[in-house]
Amino acid sequence: MDGQLIEFRTQNHRSLRDEQVLSLVAASEGDPGLLHPEGLSETLLPVAAIYGANASGKSNVLDALAFMAKAVAYSQTVWQPDAEIPRQAHLLTGDASGPSMFAVQMMVSGVRYEFGFAVTDDGVAEEWLKAWPSGRKQEWFSRDGQSFDFGRNLAGENKAIEALTRPNSLFLSAAAQNNHPQLTPIYQWFSKRLRVLGFSGSPSTDLRLRRANRWWEQFGEKNLTLPNILPDLDRRRGQVRSLLTSSDLGIEDFLVEEDRSSGSRGHQGDTSPRRTRLTFAHENKTSLERRWFDLEQESTGTQVLVSILPHLVHILEEGGLLAIDELNSLHPTLALAIVQLFQDPAKNPRGAQLLFNTHESTLLGSMLTDPPPLRRDQVWLTEKDRDGATHLYPLTDLSPRPTENLQRGYLQGRYGAIPFIGALDWATKPESDST
Repeated sequence: MDGQLIEFRTQNHRSLRDEQVLSLVAASEGDPGLLHPEGLSETLLPVAAIYGANASGKSNVLDALAFMAKAVAYSQTVWQPDAEIPRQAHLLTGDASGPSMFAVQMMVSGVRYEFGFAVTDDGVAEEWLKAWPSGRKQEWFSRDGQSFDFGRNLAGENKAIEALTRPNSLFLSAAAQNNHPQLTPIYQWFSKRLRVLGFSGSPSTDLRLRRANRWWEQFGEKNLTLPNILPDLDRRRGQVRSLLTSSDLGIEDFLVEEDRSSGSRGHQGDTSPRRTRLTFAHENKTSLERRWFDLEQESTGTQVLVSILPHLVHILEEGGLLAIDELNSLHPTLALAIVQLFQDPAKNPRGAQLLFNTHESTLLGSMLTDPPPLRRDQVWLTEKDRDGATHLYPLTDLSPRPTENLQRGYLQGRYGAIPFIGALDWATKPESDST
């Protein structure tokens, strides 16, 4: 069990003007689905959900996490040397030129780490990394602009990498590009164990499906006859089939085959790869006849699930955090199935975590399961103030009663984080002509 997120902090990112904190530390024990990583005294939550009205900033929390991962992965290799840092500071109030801050605490190989940085448009203002091996705090490195301080516990070619680190790139990003032995696992947490998926904006559904199709190609007919290509392919295919058949989508099986109707490689000398076709079997319950449907013929919910599954399987196999923006793109029963997957120790032995935002209130009540799918400490709320700044707070701050119906309380506005809508005024008669 490894790779868990403990805490995320951010400031001055989009609507998140003031410092906001998201903690995945459990408020109470007694739940068999809670996570107990080796080397950490706290107990962690496998799932956390962010609720809030439209435009309240709940998506911006995940966007801040995504920006942090991109900065670690791309600042040294993709960002241009003379370009501004592509951050999005809060513009409505306060000093938009002030630094934007991002910091996480996470578990990597049984050790607690804290990595963070602050950036302006022009460059990295601060960067730091702390570690707690055996529970004792160590300062591995800190940075103030282009001034670096390396702790005695950080070995490696630190000075040489410092010389390669540009003002607009992170030292961690530069260190990973130069195979720093101690820092590469930290980099890999961001590049491999943190996945943020968005469904409220770009990329489009078609683009997400094209990207996902590369992962689904492993289940093609050719690979299934050559098990040495992917030794665990049969096991993984069984897991994916089980997820699909148990998701109440009416799917009985799936097939990946060469798309012979696409016309690819139809001309002599054309060496472009053949396209694949992903189809799903549905069974008529009356006639027991099985029919196959192309992905394009499936519902939007099924298409969203197809694009999520590659990341879902990866995080469950490797451990880490899967963050999904707008999980309400899926039907409530399907969203419930994914939540339960992460909360079941037998199905989630690596202690993977799920973070999502939604306005689907059924996950707060007992309509789907009894007790409700989410504990009180798994629920976070976002609300904007009059200045347009987002405030993120846990439901536990409001101390709801143990017997309180959270779904009813949320819809009634008892916890905030819902829109206050007046009567909609719709003109039914044309204005009278004054002439």
